[in-house]
Amino acid sequence: MPVSVRPATPADAGLIHQFILDLADYEKLLDEVTASESDTAAALFGDNARAFADIAELDGQAVGFALWFYNYSTFVGRHGIYLEDLFVRPAARGSGAGKALLANLAKRCVDEGLGRLEWSVLDWNAPSIAFYDSLGAAAMDEWIIRRLTGEGIRKLAGV
Repeated sequence: MPVSVRPATPADAGLIHQFILDLADYEKLLDEVTASESDTAAALFGDNARAFADIAELDGQAVGFALWFYNYSTFVGRHGIYLEDLFVRPAARGSGAGKALLANLAKRCVDEGLGRLEWSVLDWNAPSIAFYDSLGAAAMDEWIIRRLTGEGIRKLAGV
């Protein structure tokens, strides 16, 4: 049976939160996860939800997810999609689930006239980098990600 991709529903909040924990564990960042299942549910399915998720299924079992949101490029003059998280359970890797999730987002980009599909990958994650390269994704080596969190945000905000 081929991999299928469907939009996540509120009933998937616990599953998505577990995928987030599994991804964080794989990325050696589990200690950085502070989001609860209810935070995940609110972000994806609450009033004014600004993030979205898709679920990959193989033989009727959820095996992966993509969590994404719309961004905007002033240079292109169009919205795009930023893929925040992509995760496929280790036992399902090689099944086509990751490619199906990305293809689903690429189709959304085409259907909605979006200009870009972007994401980040950790520099040590050679299997994922090779996978993305095989899809024709370009590395944006000249860009350096910068981030403010917690106290840095409060300090800049003057609060």
